[in-house]
Amino acid sequence: MRSRWDDAEATSFAGPIGECVYCTRLIGSDPSLVLHGGGNSSVKAPVADITGRPVDAIHVKGSGWDMGTIAAAGLAPLHLPRLHDLLALDALSDPDMMRELAAAKLDPGAPNPSVESLLHAFLPHRAVQHSHADAIINLTNLGDGEAVVREVYGDDVVVVPYVMPGFDLARAVRDLWPEAAHAGTVGMVLLNHGLFTFGDDSATAYRRHVDLITRAETWLDRHAPVAEARPDGPSPVPALEELAELRRLLSEVAGRPMVVQRDASPAAVAFATRPDVASLATRGPLTPDHVIRTKRVALVGRDVHGYAAEYEAYVARNRHRARTELVALDPAPRVVVDPELGVLAAGPTVADARIAGDIYRHTMPVLERAEDHLGGYVALPEGDLFDLEYWDLEQAKLAKGGSSPRFAGMVGVVTGAASGIGRACAERLLADGACVVGIDVSPSVVDVSGAPGWLGVVGDVTDADVQRGALRAAVESFGGIDLAVVSAGIFGASAPIAALDPDEWRRVLGLNLDASVQVLADLHPLLRRSPVGGRVVVIGSKNVPAPGQGAVAYSSSKAALTQAARIAALEWAPDAIRVNVVHPDAVFDTGLWTADLLAERAERYGLTVDEYKRRNLLGMEVTSAQVAATVAALLSDDLAATTGAQVAIDGGNDRVI
Repeated sequence: MRSRWDDAEATSFAGPIGECVYCTRLIGSDPSLVLHGGGNSSVKAPVADITGRPVDAIHVKGSGWDMGTIAAAGLAPLHLPRLHDLLALDALSDPDMMRELAAAKLDPGAPNPSVESLLHAFLPHRAVQHSHADAIINLTNLGDGEAVVREVYGDDVVVVPYVMPGFDLARAVRDLWPEAAHAGTVGMVLLNHGLFTFGDDSATAYRRHVDLITRAETWLDRHAPVAEARPDGPSPVPALEELAELRRLLSEVAGRPMVVQRDASPAAVAFATRPDVASLATRGPLTPDHVIRTKRVALVGRDVHGYAAEYEAYVARNRHRARTELVALDPAPRVVVDPELGVLAAGPTVADARIAGDIYRHTMPVLERAEDHLGGYVALPEGDLFDLEYWDLEQAKLAKGGSSPRFAGMVGVVTGAASGIGRACAERLLADGACVVGIDVSPSVVDVSGAPGWLGVVGDVTDADVQRGALRAAVESFGGIDLAVVSAGIFGASAPIAALDPDEWRRVLGLNLDASVQVLADLHPLLRRSPVGGRVVVIGSKNVPAPGQGAVAYSSSKAALTQAARIAALEWAPDAIRVNVVHPDAVFDTGLWTADLLAERAERYGLTVDEYKRRNLLGMEVTSAQVAATVAALLSDDLAATTGAQVAIDGGNDRVI
């Protein structure tokens, strides 16, 4: 492990708390050490109370703070003597422990401290750093893991058999420490859990972390050399319908739409095609913490209902271990390993799926190294994993869970998403919890949103290959498609029919009609596999019910597209797909309306530009955001019984009415 300590950078983190923040960031920003909430840190340093009197305190990483980006505010100051009092108890439930830790905060506004705060308080060192380093896990998750750890480190570290985090672990270390520790002890290895290092200051704890992990890596390189990197080769290219069908099954078992992300990297494909993958992928996670994100084992193959039945049997076998009334989690797998598809990660949100995928990318090489060189990978027994998966602290979080956004877990596609109505629709779907793939010829589509569920695809939608490539990106990235907004369009040059340019006619119809009908055709097999029923909104125009002079190509293309949408509503209803049309008018914050076009249209009606913008019955200017709100309503469950409808969004137009 390379030390990332930088003297110049470290000087900007003053005092023991600042130094703890700096060292915590160094460890937390390395994914081979800390992944998605694993690990924590602390430093013991007095604080002055309101009277100026010094109070013995320990500052422990707070819940909700990422170690890689933590600030001083992320370290919760706790009354150290009170924590020592708690350690003297013979028993303490974890909910009671967390309540007592919250009561021991010296700043009521500080975050709730780590569940391992008592362990940090007990360790007789000023600074402590804790990680779930891959190299350490590679040593411990073996049949003879304890012997291997002692071979690597001798008596430089205290070795602690697995104990569930919380009060029980703190007490176990307290009982073990007097006999196991000595003046030369520099660290502590928790089997199937991770590494603790400590010292008089955080810099020492960090240097010891680097040293102990380097020693583990050196031993592994000697006894279990890593194979040469696999060359990039062609990845399997499954039919999109296969991926969408798998997501439908996962969502059905989960009881809610799921986001599914596919990893078809050479490493993932090589792992998924191992002859022993059915055994290796079903032994258990690297650390118990991962069970919350990945479940106990992966699904090998695609028998989702079989996996669910086995998960329910696992819960039944271990239900007696629950410390509180048990609320069963959904039985859907979070990781799927399939020889033809690669490795897929699932979750109710894109963040959940990405976390499961990140964890499994680190899991696979550890599994392979242990299995191929170290006598076989061994995880904890299922009972220990169940205890953490159904920990009363985790169950309490479920009880507090609020409602999800209305499109949570759903996936949408929006054409013409870089500007105007398309962009507003994309942003609205994202705000309502959907993952969204936006397609547009403008490169700015990539930067429409910084949300994790956004994917911008640059390309001309009149190119069928571009459209199909975008749909593949949507399914590979998120699992399937539930929502579609067909918005790409152009107005074209204004001209009377007698002066119509045939090339301009074909250009306008090519984008507004031909490309839109093609994307509908390509969407159908994916929408019919939506776990929530496919939902489509086509962006029409006021020019459909009330055409204007000089816009024959635009008006005709939108009218034909509206008719195509009506036919789609007829044909797709048996597949539970809804198709509706909105007809906006006077939406001037779109790419269709240039300053010259506005001036020309206003002059045609004998109005000023401002009067032209508000020429509707309500005398209001219609915005893209208002159109997007109506589109979102049509895509939502609120209008589940509506298909084939045409909705005007025009402030009231007497010609339409």
